[in-house]
Amino acid sequence: MKLFAPGYYKDFACIADRCSHSCCIGWEIDIDDEAMEKYSRLSEGYGLKIRKSIEGEDPPHFALAEGERCPHLDERGLCKIITELGEDHLCAICREHPRFYNDTARGMEVGIGLACSEAARLVLSSDRYGDMEPVGESEGESFFYGFDAASVREELYCILCDRSVPYGERLLEISRRYNVSLKVCTDLEWREQLASLEYLDPSHRELFCAYTSELETCKENEEALERALAYFIYRHVSPCTDEAEVRGAIGFALLCERLLCSLAEKKGLSLEWAAVTVSEELEYSEDNTDAIKFRFMAESL
Repeated sequence: MKLFAPGYYKDFACIADRCSHSCCIGWEIDIDDEAMEKYSRLSEGYGLKIRKSIEGEDPPHFALAEGERCPHLDERGLCKIITELGEDHLCAICREHPRFYNDTARGMEVGIGLACSEAARLVLSSDRYGDMEPVGESEGESFFYGFDAASVREELYCILCDRSVPYGERLLEISRRYNVSLKVCTDLEWREQLASLEYLDPSHRELFCAYTSELETCKENEEALERALAYFIYRHVSPCTDEAEVRGAIGFALLCERLLCSLAEKKGLSLEWAAVTVSEELEYSEDNTDAIKFRFMAESL
């Protein structure tokens, strides 16, 4: 089965020790069954260090070192599993991050998540978000549920990319066309919702309370915010299996876009760093994502 991706996808490559926000720090790295079986057969050299670094059983994972660093991250920011044994010895999560996959009516699709700073740089700088291109073959079978969310995505992109229309009006048109409004909650209620979520970095709880839907977008940020919104639509609308899920996904995308704008214009964060922060705190927690989507989905129940 063919695998498709946005036009910018092929430009992505891990920048390893040049990364400003290493995915090997602060994350508990789970080990998949295939990798665990491979590690269990290692009996000498660096393989012994890998085996000694594993703890837990459900699932097994690498025990983090000082500063919540992966024990296989060297002082230069490089992965010692790769430098000592090669990429084929990585566990699946390390090999795939920051990629995500969606099963759609058009086939399997892949993207790169904003929690990776290099992915964020690419996503926020490219207008090729709507250019879906084949990038290889995917394993397994498609499980299409009969609802074509990819068509919804294309309609959203048609609205979003029309720069002859002021950016704020494009956001309003998306809300109007799909009957999804951030006004389902007041700004105060959204701030309370954001404060109630789980956080990797507790300091982000207060940071996210800068959220407001009332900001007029700074002209210099409009194109990057458009691309960010396109990304959230791609990641969250594409796998939807019914209209209620679409409503939740569009609402989530619109809220994330306004949160990015708030962090950039009220807190002075760069949009790239704001995107990384919002993605890792909201998208990479299923509970957080579902809690926000449900507020919009509940309106259609």
